[in-house]
Amino acid sequence: MTLSVIIVSYNVRDFLGQAITSLKKALRNIEHEIFVVDNASSDGTVELVEKRFPDVKLIANTENFGFGKANNQAIQQSKGDYLCVINPDTIVQEDTFTTLLSFFDTYPDAGALTCKILNPDGTLQLACRRSFPTPWVAFTKISGLANLFPQSRLFGRYNLTYLDPEKFYEVEAISGSFMLVRKETVDKVGGFDEDFFMYGEDLDWCYRIRQGGYKIYYVPDTQIIHFKGESSKKSPLAQRKLFYEAMNLFVNKHFSGSNAILPSWFLNSAIKARAMLAFFSALIRYMILPGIDFLFLTLSLSLAILFRFYPEFPWLPFLKVHLLYTVVWIFSMTAHGVYFRYKYSGSKCTSAVLLGWVVNSALTFFLNQWGFSRFVVLVAGGLNLVFLPGWRVLLKWFARRSFGSVMNKIGDSIWHRRSVIVGDAQASKALVDRIQANLQDSYHITGIILTTNQMEYEEVAGLPVLGTFQHINEIIRREKVQEVIFATDRIDYNKMLSVIAGSNGGVSFKMVPSNLDVIIGKASIDYIDDLPFVDIDYKLHINFYRGVKRVFDFTLALLLMIITAPLYAWLRWINRKSLTAETHYYSANREYTLYHFNDEKKILLKYLPRLSSILNGTISFVGRDIQAGKTDLDNPVVLSLKPGITGYEQINRHSETDKDRNKYNIYYLKNYSMVFDMQILLKSLLQRKHP
Repeated sequence: MTLSVIIVSYNVRDFLGQAITSLKKALRNIEHEIFVVDNASSDGTVELVEKRFPDVKLIANTENFGFGKANNQAIQQSKGDYLCVINPDTIVQEDTFTTLLSFFDTYPDAGALTCKILNPDGTLQLACRRSFPTPWVAFTKISGLANLFPQSRLFGRYNLTYLDPEKFYEVEAISGSFMLVRKETVDKVGGFDEDFFMYGEDLDWCYRIRQGGYKIYYVPDTQIIHFKGESSKKSPLAQRKLFYEAMNLFVNKHFSGSNAILPSWFLNSAIKARAMLAFFSALIRYMILPGIDFLFLTLSLSLAILFRFYPEFPWLPFLKVHLLYTVVWIFSMTAHGVYFRYKYSGSKCTSAVLLGWVVNSALTFFLNQWGFSRFVVLVAGGLNLVFLPGWRVLLKWFARRSFGSVMNKIGDSIWHRRSVIVGDAQASKALVDRIQANLQDSYHITGIILTTNQMEYEEVAGLPVLGTFQHINEIIRREKVQEVIFATDRIDYNKMLSVIAGSNGGVSFKMVPSNLDVIIGKASIDYIDDLPFVDIDYKLHINFYRGVKRVFDFTLALLLMIITAPLYAWLRWINRKSLTAETHYYSANREYTLYHFNDEKKILLKYLPRLSSILNGTISFVGRDIQAGKTDLDNPVVLSLKPGITGYEQINRHSETDKDRNKYNIYYLKNYSMVFDMQILLKSLLQRKHP
């Protein structure tokens, strides 16, 4: 066997198919084997390889092992005299391998080499040849000197930009996106260091290859195209974190201890500085919307104080009032999802301003030091109702009219929510056709998620198939989906609910058609002709309402524990009541323990110890049935609720079918409020139901 080609893939199915096709053309006259190591992709990669490339040796991991470990899996099975590590988002030239293998024959001291790697626009990908990050090299990169003087041998060493890209050179390091290595070199220096999850492992490998006495070459006589970073685009913040961790690991491994104290200190400091800079850059982007609102809140409060105290302006009270009132309004906006899910929603913003207005008005009555500012709150709240929703509405107005290229981009972010359709191929195609014919400006469909394993479809109605229903939550996160549309009534509503529960907020769900056995959505409907799009919305799947419920549980449990403390002490230590432990289940694999007084016949006293379990968040006052067995916990409706000493289902025990029980739990999820919880508790006390 001459050559073993190894591709590690993670959620880049379409690029992978393209890469394998180009590889087969380039390897026609070379005895070879191709490995694909899939790191638990959710986009149908495994099915693609099995169906289209049955001769490829597939290693399908059940979890993401990272780049280095996945490559090592294939290296251990490889039989070639040479190894090629190549990314799935590449296209090789037909003469790539014949040219590079000939170079190995000419230069027996070569342990590894690469060719010219191009960006999709034809420019050279600078990372294909580089130097090790010694203190000076790192300094030139971090300080910007490398960019200012790219042709300088002194300052341009990071990416060797002073070298002619059309000539071959010995270099210190090459990119892991395409490396050709002698098998005997790997046998001597070992495979990839598996401590590197992603990034840095290629740099480490090159370092060890050179330490092993081999040379590394850049050979521009052939070329490949690399669509850089397709796997990492799905989660840029996580990838950035992995990058800086890898750089830190490399420095600690090769530039610390006896090697050099100063380089280790210098490089670690530089890496941390760059990481902090990247973090603050991301933070600034996230703070843009709250920052705009802060400016308008400041303007409103300033105008209100001027109206009240003109010609004076009490600066010190203003700062104190501004701090409190602004925090309340910003918190209300956050709780309403204005900075995440509903960034440009005028109605959500109006609702948030009204809630903050009520809270701030109440504060002026309960806190005397702010009593003078009731008029200020009244005027500032009115101005906020104009300014905060107003600038959003105005921005949307400009975006709709597409004034300029910048506004076009803003318009895309406002009007074109990233949406996916979930259904079988036929139902999805029919729905896409209707959407494109009627509501092109409201829905931006980015792909299809199939409800069945119909992986013979790579696209439906011209849209890519992103994967199957079993991976839907992973696809939603990976593709940054903002809206999910269920396109068929053949999806079990329990499965829909499990998807909604696993989304952790930030995603809208719609269902079509609406002829369901139960009502599981709110009365908000879009229509495409006569076809209704029903919003699916559950209050207890929203973090704000979960927080409200937790505060209610904690406060009531703490109050009752204080009141009943003497009674508990009497039962436990004077009357010598022993505690009995009961094992229950959060899910089929998670247990929790509750206690009750043994031999106590009065139910309220018997279950007094459970107040502490409510206080620490193990259970709730109102929730699903504590007595639910393991078999019940396969039901996503049940899993959506925390166990409760009572609940809407429990006080309606005359309905015993699973379907009816689901209806009661769904109704509670949808209609939760503190008042509803108090009603259930009161009714449960009157019925004296067993907790």
